[in-house]
Amino acid sequence: QVQLVESGGELVQAGGSLRLSCAASGRTFSSYGMGWFRQAPGKEREFVAAISTSGGTTYYADSVKGRFTISRNNAKNTVYLQMNSLKPEDTAVYLCAAARYRTSRSAAAYEDWGQGTQVTVSS
Repeated sequence: QVQLVESGGELVQAGGSLRLSCAASGRTFSSYGMGWFRQAPGKEREFVAAISTSGGTTYYADSVKGRFTISRNNAKNTVYLQMNSLKPEDTAVYLCAAARYRTSRSAAAYEDWGQGTQVTVSS
């Protein structure tokens, strides 16, 4: 089990950029595939991006492909989400999640979740 704490969310204008961070506790971070999901008010939680244990494989939702980049630093137990060209429809709570030895687009695959960080994009 890992504990996850997200940071970096804030209010930004459309077209702007943000970098989210997710810090993980524990010494086995490199054993976990990591994912970013988001949830807007009244909507289902949706997949944003995922990265494999080594960082060699990444997946993105079509809605963010080309604008968002997921990365990780296993020495710092941290996963990042660089978000560029932000749009009002990107407004949501962004959550990171950890799945032991797996990389998945499905929320059901992830065992541990952070509390989330709010991203608001104004038009």
